Amino acid sequence: MKRVLLLLPTTGYRNADFLAAAKTLGVEIVAAANYCHRLAPLWGFAPMMALHFDQPRQAAESVLRQIDRPPDAVLAVDDAGVELAALLCERFGLPGNPARAVRRLRDKLEFRRLLRQRRFLCPEFRHLPSEAEPRTLVAELRFPVVVKARRLSASRGVIRADNADELVRAVNWARAIQSRADRDAHALGLVIEEFIPGREVALEGTLEHGALTALALFDKPDPLDGPYFEETLYVTPSRLAGELQRRIRDEVARVCRDAGLGNGPVHAEVRLNERGVWILEVAARSIGGLCGRVLKHVLGTSLEELILRDALQMPLPEAGQGEATGVMMIPIPEYGILEGVHGLEQALAVAGISNVQITASPGQLIAAPPEGASYLGFIFAQGASSDEVESSLRQAHQRLEFDIQAALPVNEARS
Repeated sequence: MKRVLLLLPTTGYRNADFLAAAKTLGVEIVAAANYCHRLAPLWGFAPMMALHFDQPRQAAESVLRQIDRPPDAVLAVDDAGVELAALLCERFGLPGNPARAVRRLRDKLEFRRLLRQRRFLCPEFRHLPSEAEPRTLVAELRFPVVVKARRLSASRGVIRADNADELVRAVNWARAIQSRADRDAHALGLVIEEFIPGREVALEGTLEHGALTALALFDKPDPLDGPYFEETLYVTPSRLAGELQRRIRDEVARVCRDAGLGNGPVHAEVRLNERGVWILEVAARSIGGLCGRVLKHVLGTSLEELILRDALQMPLPEAGQGEATGVMMIPIPEYGILEGVHGLEQALAVAGISNVQITASPGQLIAAPPEGASYLGFIFAQGASSDEVESSLRQAHQRLEFDIQAALPVNEARS
């Protein structure tokens, strides 16, 4: 029986999907998690170890001490575990990505330096150390700019500023967010970069010996102009011209090669405007949340099963049908405590809607970006065209109502 060491995040949306895919394939899962080992039985497996994913070197040593025999593959469910997975693949001699490459891609400052060094389109950017006064950079900046925490994902700690006063506010807020979410916050500082106008798309792919296979190109129809950057709609196939789609794939493939990535899933975020193709981010992982579920009928299997098959060098299924599909990550309208959801039946009744899954629980504190890194839930749709899918998602969302009780903000740094 093939054996996979699976790195499970505390609040990962996809833990259950990966475990289900492993069961379908008859794969043994050895679970390592960044939460208390006492919670492991809730997922239906025996606890092996509790690890700090944000201390990958120490975590890797812990795994090597405790595991009884090497696995056939190591996979991280989400961004938090990708560097640890890369380190373990190196130690076990398994196909994967160099840990230094994964580490560089996770760091927004180092990634921008890579883009500039390799002559990709790259916005002007500055590093602001934690002790530095943001107003000292004003003369060097071309507004609008975007302030970014260096290693957070899902638009957390990402804030647009259109002038000097907004810059100070954004820096103070991003620093507060990063300090709560990253143990190395003080040493990291922030990135301040020129805002890139244009439409945004996302590419989902896999790498094998450095060669990129594009699984899907998603349109993001909603404008992402700030001041915060909460993502909502993903629709595929893309409605972009074929030549532009090819250019996007080529640029993402070139970044992957130049960064040193070799094997496994890849997710890239890209902006497009009259100047060309701008690579915002490339991550050595698959798409987050439950969004990967929209690809099941396109791939002929779940995305998680495809990733497991690819990692274990098992035969891949034939591609599915070419029907359009999409997902809405239900945005959070306000900071507060979720009390209830109404209109589910009405949303499900919209033509083309295949499922509505509310992932936030009543009583849960919810926050939109730049504070939060989660969603109220996900709406899924299929249709004859991407236009139909987008329309179905918007109609279903309009029929949902959320009762949210106001709550005091986590901090006052935004003021």
